[in-house]
Amino acid sequence: MPIFVGLLFIFLLLSKPYWREYKRTAMRQLPFEKSWRKIIQNRMPYFKTMPTHLQLQLKQHINVFLSEKKFIGLQGIIINDEIKVTIAAQACLLLLNRKTDYYPKLKTVLVYPRAFVKQHQVTNFDGVQFTQNSTLAGESWGTGRIVLSWQDTLKGAHLPDDGHNVVIHEFAHQLDQEDGIANGAPILGKGQNYVDWADIFNTQFKQLQSHAQHGTESIFDYYGATNPAEFFAVASEVFFEKSLALRHQHPKLYQQLSLYYKVDPTAW
Repeated sequence: MPIFVGLLFIFLLLSKPYWREYKRTAMRQLPFEKSWRKIIQNRMPYFKTMPTHLQLQLKQHINVFLSEKKFIGLQGIIINDEIKVTIAAQACLLLLNRKTDYYPKLKTVLVYPRAFVKQHQVTNFDGVQFTQNSTLAGESWGTGRIVLSWQDTLKGAHLPDDGHNVVIHEFAHQLDQEDGIANGAPILGKGQNYVDWADIFNTQFKQLQSHAQHGTESIFDYYGATNPAEFFAVASEVFFEKSLALRHQHPKLYQQLSLYYKVDPTAW
């Protein structure tokens, strides 16, 4: 009997990935809700300009994403299809044309009505610790959750060419966190290597730090100069929202991001 139980446990453990992929395949094949399509068209202006095959992929990914992730509203937010589809559509942009496990660490998306305040401990140069409040539009945790401001989510979707998108930013962090802590070096696919990635990203990161220090204009938000993880997230925002300018100003960086995300947003 113990041997049978052990074998059954091993069988269930080994079959779990296949069962998960079976369910995902079934979800991808389901018809996309008409009401959801209207939400995407209203909330994502560039959806209509995307190639048909990418539109289809996006809808299939949304089906899977919404079947696996839990949404929780905070401070009076009532979770509805508009909130879920608007967030899922932007999150799934980062999964197009790629082999994906649908943000495997992510379990829950927490939604505030607007920017939220977070308390955290800060240590100054004298070693004194104190509590500081920060106002955030989003936050990504490697422990299974993302926190988003609905107001900022709507703004990011409505202005698809300003280089600022909190959903893209936070879900880029999730990709970065798949192999551990966020460090600006996500798991790369075929055709890429970490030596080239590190060389190009470090060069651009240091350049942005210099721009931030001297107040020089940059295509990237200065927040990307905080650390390599934030630079990757900010660069991902710019890649999807200012692709033409990024390709023109920083062609090597654009190439790395295009190889990673497997898309060319300039064609949209």
